[in-house]
Amino acid sequence: MPSTTDGVSPAAVSIPAAAAPPAGTALLLGALGVVFGDIGTSPIYAFRETLRAAADDEAGGHGAAPAAALTVAPEAVFGVVSLIFWAVALVVGLKYVVLVMRADNQGEGGTMALLSFAVPAAPERLRLGVLVAGLAGASLFFSDAMITPAISVLSAVEGLAVATPVFEPYVVPVAVAVLVGLFAIQSRGSERVGRLFGPVTAAWFATFALAGLVRVAGRPEVLAALDPRHALALLAGNPGAGALAVLGSAFLTLTGGEALYADMGHFGRRAIRIDWFAVVMPALVLNYPGQATLVLDDPAAAGSPSSGCFPARCSTPRWRWPPRPR
Repeated sequence: MPSTTDGVSPAAVSIPAAAAPPAGTALLLGALGVVFGDIGTSPIYAFRETLRAAADDEAGGHGAAPAAALTVAPEAVFGVVSLIFWAVALVVGLKYVVLVMRADNQGEGGTMALLSFAVPAAPERLRLGVLVAGLAGASLFFSDAMITPAISVLSAVEGLAVATPVFEPYVVPVAVAVLVGLFAIQSRGSERVGRLFGPVTAAWFATFALAGLVRVAGRPEVLAALDPRHALALLAGNPGAGALAVLGSAFLTLTGGEALYADMGHFGRRAIRIDWFAVVMPALVLNYPGQATLVLDDPAAAGSPSSGCFPARCSTPRWRWPPRPR
């Protein structure tokens, strides 16, 4: 293989994507529908599970508190919002979108793309270690890719049971059917999937942002939770296993973050960055504090804060099943 003038093989050099397409509306919608589905559904369950971990640790328990029995102090609610915000801002916004996406292999991103030029660039004595680290990272990515769609789809379908208990026995079968359908159409290519789900995902983020904005406008003091000192106080007040449980639950807000980098070859870094900073991150930053205002006003809503952000008429069906006898 020919070498560059500095002795590093071309495979070890990050080469930016050639002739990157302009970030037009179609490309932005496509990226929104393909790249941000998992991280966009995390508000359904991540805030609730982090609250549950914080509530369980406050009670001195060793397991997740039942959803119906969640009682969280206001300080803990502020701490959870702060922890989630800074996790999303630093890990996804700064690490992936700003820094990691600068490194690509001929326009391709992802762990394997990095590995393909990191191994040749490493000194001979370190190449095995770099290879093992890269394969471990790829394994973690595959495990995330397996569990994240299941969590996202299952949590979304659980909303049917929130609307009416009639659907509760059908949550898992419906989730399985949705997953089978998604994998069936995935083979048609990212372009068609993005064209189908882009507008839906855009409407999803707009709805979540609006719901959070309405809640935050009614109680703007909740924005003080963005102060990182609340997150540090939450972790310091729950040392050891308690802090680990809260951090593990807050990590759910980052599910799908690797997809931003892995899908860079499909849509380009420009479209992904525009979508993140213009649509996705503002929606998340508004929705999580919006859920917090709901829990601060009504602690009983901690069992399903994402659904509670919407008016009851939006989730309660106007029909009955089985129908009343005439």
